[in-house]
Amino acid sequence: MKSMTTLFKGARLIVEHCMTVKGGDKVLIIADQDHMMNAEALAGAAFAVGAYPVIANVTHHVSSALASMAVPMEPPAHLAEAMTHSDAIIITTNLEWANRFAHVNPVKASVEKGAKVASVEEGMEDWDLTTQDIDQITLRAEKIIKAMAGAKWARVTNPSGTDVKICVEGRPALKVVPVKEPGIMMGPIPLWGEVAYAAVENKTEGRIVIDGIMLGVGVSGSLKKPIEWTMKGGRAVEIKGGEEAERLKEVVLASDENGTVVAEFAIGTSHKEKLGSPSEKGMLGTVHFALGDNSHCYPGGQCLSKLHLDGSVRNVTIEVDGKTIIKNGNLVI
Repeated sequence: MKSMTTLFKGARLIVEHCMTVKGGDKVLIIADQDHMMNAEALAGAAFAVGAYPVIANVTHHVSSALASMAVPMEPPAHLAEAMTHSDAIIITTNLEWANRFAHVNPVKASVEKGAKVASVEEGMEDWDLTTQDIDQITLRAEKIIKAMAGAKWARVTNPSGTDVKICVEGRPALKVVPVKEPGIMMGPIPLWGEVAYAAVENKTEGRIVIDGIMLGVGVSGSLKKPIEWTMKGGRAVEIKGGEEAERLKEVVLASDENGTVVAEFAIGTSHKEKLGSPSEKGMLGTVHFALGDNSHCYPGGQCLSKLHLDGSVRNVTIEVDGKTIIKNGNLVI
């Protein structure tokens, strides 16, 4: 059960360790009503180290955007202005909304100005996490980045039928780990870990079977039935499966011309995430792919879209230019 006492322990981990907030920092906390106790705890932790926290309540936008994918994710000008004048931005809302919010212009502008930006995962009151866990999550990310340095192609397979080749040539890695650095793209904290790439937009080929979670289809946990993407020339030319696949097709068709592009390829590195949770995408043994935009977040990304929807693939094997780095969900480098 949540109490301010138990929340404050998690809030201190976020503020002091993951965000390294210092005295004098301007801290913006973006929250919805369901996470307002989290926001108050985070504000208290920030104030305790001498920072100046402000809470922005975005409940109405969160509920509207989750009800309809047609609702624009871009925040109003006064919130955008507050973001670009903050040293640290901490988002404690519904996590699907936060993941989609990561791809708006003020997040990119804030990062470019040197802000630290992160969304907070569920469970602040009872995270089973140590600084040693955080170090392990980060070390795995660094190993994967080293193994993929200079790589041209990655091949991903899994027991559900995924068999796809992704070109990452000339695309630098984006390291998304629990300790945030100034000027680095936002990501969830504190359990999450991933290495993400902007897939070369016209070269992904094969079959992707989303057998974990999928944003934008109205399902918060595991899919009832996998969604299959047939990839040609970097685009999902066919999407099939059950009801959730039909909803995904509706969302993509209602978007823009780049809504079918596989824009992101990301590898999970955390042993602390759980299957079926909103944070499954950061779990070791999974990869996730996103349809839509990669121009706001990922180094080298050229695809501009109002859409960015992630889907996860479980128990993966990954080969990089012929060398296996993950086999059956286990890191082997």
